[in-house]
Amino acid sequence: MTTTRPQTTPAAAPVHRYPRWRSRQLLLGAAVMLAALALPFVADAYTVSIASTAIVLAVLAMSTQLLTGIAGLPSLGQAAYLGVGAYTAALLATVGGVSNGLVQLAVAAAAGAVAAAVTAPLLLRTRGVLFLMASFAVAELTRTIAAQWSSVTGGDDGLHTPPVTVWPGTPPLRSDGYAYLYLLGCFLILVVVVAVLLRSRLVLALRAAADHEARLAALGYHVNRHLFAGFVCAGALAGAGGALLVAAHGYLSPADLGLDMSAMALLAAAIGLGTMRGAVAGAVLVVAVRDLLGTPTGGHAPALLGLAFLVVAYQPAITDRLATWKRSRQR
Repeated sequence: MTTTRPQTTPAAAPVHRYPRWRSRQLLLGAAVMLAALALPFVADAYTVSIASTAIVLAVLAMSTQLLTGIAGLPSLGQAAYLGVGAYTAALLATVGGVSNGLVQLAVAAAAGAVAAAVTAPLLLRTRGVLFLMASFAVAELTRTIAAQWSSVTGGDDGLHTPPVTVWPGTPPLRSDGYAYLYLLGCFLILVVVVAVLLRSRLVLALRAAADHEARLAALGYHVNRHLFAGFVCAGALAGAGGALLVAAHGYLSPADLGLDMSAMALLAAAIGLGTMRGAVAGAVLVVAVRDLLGTPTGGHAPALLGLAFLVVAYQPAITDRLATWKRSRQR
């Protein structure tokens, strides 16, 4: 007696579909990049200058996000390391005669990292609001030193710097459009560096320290060492932003290190809700509100920024109230 076995068909190989949301993100990123590249060819010089300022603030916002949104250390002092990097690049150009922008960028990032390493042992003794105020004190001290040390920094008169060059032997970037494209290229390089950093174990430790520092320490991690490393990385990123500030405007003064710079970076980081892409978008939004809506609103752009800061700060409470009101209406 013969038995027949049921014929089985081999299982079809699983089809790996690319997530639709990922495709939309790539398309949106490509559209934004094309628009950014086309900007100097379709916009006037003023708009290009505003876009250059937005790039500088975006770098500073990423530096602030690394501390505030990832490590849980709200900072109002990243303008200090921006200033250290900016004056390093400016003195390198005016005194050292080095006009190469990439060299200025690297040296400014190193100077920002060194400044962060010097101040980190003091600041990392604090947390929360105390860290916020201590970082603000460091920024104000840096601005005061820059204003008083006029023999080196030019004081309140500031320093005028020559245009940067992309490569030795190439002509300087005197046009606003070419300078903007240079800034955009440097920004993309820094974005790649930050993307690699976000995938590192250091960032995982920083996120864990922000969530539950005591538990991380109980697991045997040296929390202060990881926070120190993250603080130095944030200082290096801010220092690189200082070099871009000099390349963007060809001028530097202590006013560029004021509270408004650190506050706008913190606002952009808060708008970003813990993500680097959100911090960059927040920086563009902040600069657009400040510089483009100032005239139509009769000079009330700072008030709009203050209102935005309050909305972001109280966003969880506002969301809960709206959800409660919606549930009450549905009953």
